[in-house]
Amino acid sequence: MRLRWMFLGVLVLIFQPLWAVKILVPMDESQKDHLKAYGISYWVLNLGGEGEWLLNYRGGSFMFDHSSSLERECLIRGVSIEIIPEVKAQQIHNEIADPEANMEAVKLLTAPKIAVYSPKTAQPWDDAVTMVLTYAEIPYDIVFDDEVLGDKLPEYDWLHLHHEDFTGQYGKFYQSFHNALWYKEQVREAEDMAKKHGFAKVSQLKLAVAKKIRDFTLGGGFLFAMCSATDSYDIALSADGVDICASIYDGDGADPQAQSKLNFQNTFAFENFLLERNPFEYEYSNIDSRPNNRAPRITEDNDYFTLFEFSAKFDLIPTLLTQNHTRVIKGFMGQTTAFRKDLIKPGIIIMGETKTLGEARYIHGTAGNGTWTFYGGHDPEDYQHYVGEPPTDLKLTPNSPGYRLILNNILFPSAKKKKQKT
Repeated sequence: MRLRWMFLGVLVLIFQPLWAVKILVPMDESQKDHLKAYGISYWVLNLGGEGEWLLNYRGGSFMFDHSSSLERECLIRGVSIEIIPEVKAQQIHNEIADPEANMEAVKLLTAPKIAVYSPKTAQPWDDAVTMVLTYAEIPYDIVFDDEVLGDKLPEYDWLHLHHEDFTGQYGKFYQSFHNALWYKEQVREAEDMAKKHGFAKVSQLKLAVAKKIRDFTLGGGFLFAMCSATDSYDIALSADGVDICASIYDGDGADPQAQSKLNFQNTFAFENFLLERNPFEYEYSNIDSRPNNRAPRITEDNDYFTLFEFSAKFDLIPTLLTQNHTRVIKGFMGQTTAFRKDLIKPGIIIMGETKTLGEARYIHGTAGNGTWTFYGGHDPEDYQHYVGEPPTDLKLTPNSPGYRLILNNILFPSAKKKKQKT
């Protein structure tokens, strides 16, 4: 009997490669850990392998050539997989290729090199992107003003802007935190950095950084930003050569004609916005459709936004960026929570909106040879995250659809549409 089972085991080892041709990583409700599934995809690419992203097939599933090492890695990371034969893989391809099916297969070819623009010292708040990259086990580098001004950005494919204020107003935290030790250290470090690079003001330093980031994007980079890094970035670009900072931030008064001097041709996403001139208000402009100085029109219980459905075969990029196992996403707040639609430039793609408020939550556009994506809010699994609160434990939310949108952007530079047969 023992010899019989040994013989059968040998047969399985011999013939398994003939049957186990592909590994399907489902991304529908059957997936145990959606977030780590992206990490598996990156792991394959980083080792020189390739894969496929099956857009709109079972929540945007991934498919790879079978290997025992990949199977083992998925088991270790707790990622659900299905081992399928060639005939099943071909059936999936045929289903996707049907002209009536709103699905598409794209090749995943290379692992993008990822950078996060963030201070290297401790901050009193966390960052959703760095948390999910760490949880998904996707490697990244931290870069800040030294690296950006030292022209290190071209070494990367993808750049995320951490919760940042590019206007030189220190996040407009003055009213609530100007006596806090972390705030004083932030100001000191920023002023030291400005002096180090020959700038008289922090606002001038941050403008120079914003321009370098703009050049990175125009040159073909992939830019991603959340929360205040979205609108403060565009505001800084529009205020090139204009002093918009009150004396409490830079020692002299703002230009009283600053509003009329803004140049909206410089911005990526927004135009015709009005600056918030009160230095004590926790708001930069009226871009944010939910100003922090007004009572909310919606509560956590009914705050949801909806992802638009795009044509996978013709609108590949927004389809890719909206892959999910649900089209209704739980809302979450931030210094910049959402974007007023009437201030978004023509041609910008709105990929997610809060229908009840008519606001945009998730937008995308092109700039030169590159692209950018802005995502409103601070933490997809913490509705109203406050300064100093502990970070979200993603082990408790491995299937977060809000965090999936971030990871879609991570793999975006890897995707290449398959050529059609002629």
